[in-house]
Amino acid sequence: MTPTGYRHPDYAAALAGFGRPLELPRCGGWILERPIPGSLRHDAMGPYPLFACSDWRGLRADLDALSNRLVTVAIVPDPFGAFDEELLRATFDVVNRFKEHYVVDYRLTEGVRVSKHHRYYARQALKHVQIEVQDHLPAASVDEWCGLYDTLIARHELTGIKAFSHASFQKQLRIPGIVYFRALHEGRAVGGHLWYVQDGVAYSHLSAFREQGYQFMSSYALYMAAIEHFAGKVETLDLGAGAGVKEDEKQGLGWFKKGWANATRSAYFCGRTLDPAACQELVTLKNIPPTAYFPAYRKGEFGG
Repeated sequence: MTPTGYRHPDYAAALAGFGRPLELPRCGGWILERPIPGSLRHDAMGPYPLFACSDWRGLRADLDALSNRLVTVAIVPDPFGAFDEELLRATFDVVNRFKEHYVVDYRLTEGVRVSKHHRYYARQALKHVQIEVQDHLPAASVDEWCGLYDTLIARHELTGIKAFSHASFQKQLRIPGIVYFRALHEGRAVGGHLWYVQDGVAYSHLSAFREQGYQFMSSYALYMAAIEHFAGKVETLDLGAGAGVKEDEKQGLGWFKKGWANATRSAYFCGRTLDPAACQELVTLKNIPPTAYFPAYRKGEFGG
């Protein structure tokens, strides 16, 4: 079966600006090989936001085979992957519960539970916008989406891998499993929400809005439309987690997602040291004090 979504090789290729895509042949996943600043060595990270593969039991052997090539590997496994914590701990040195993802599970007997607050604002938003769903995106969708995302970049001062380039989105929007929800006002897109469908799960990938889209609270209409659209097509929706590692439970992105969810799923951060001697050499060279950050020699590089 052809992989879709985050498992498709083109997703890693879409992130090639942040590392060389490296195939893991036994598990069927991809990682990004990166040069380590101030060194001739390399390490690797999983694609953002999630690492996905077809055979999680093959991952350990894939990493073993890279011990002469990489110093460390760090990933956030797909929360819906076919693994348990025991398998993660047999594969990695570092396994930390990272974030709770909010989930809509259509299989639960109590059904979908959208908060009264969210239902109200979805109805209000629909007075201003119409929702259109596309699963075969025309070429013009790339420019439209990038225009929406540019507003997000400016609004939140996004940098690095979260500030996806136009070239990256050209690949992302062609990957099998993509579904694009558009919020239209007078025929113009003022908001959009990208999803990937993969192995019976629809993953909320990215959403972005023009200023008018924020004013109309288009996000409520888009989430409600997605919940209705995917019913009967997938078993679960992964709405993702809140912003940052810690967030106020009574406001913010986590609070917003919780209002749609009827379940949660734990996501983990996993790290593996493949060359302990080289890792220690880098820590010593950079004079890094004892830290839980992984890998320690990159502490501070991304604000950690």
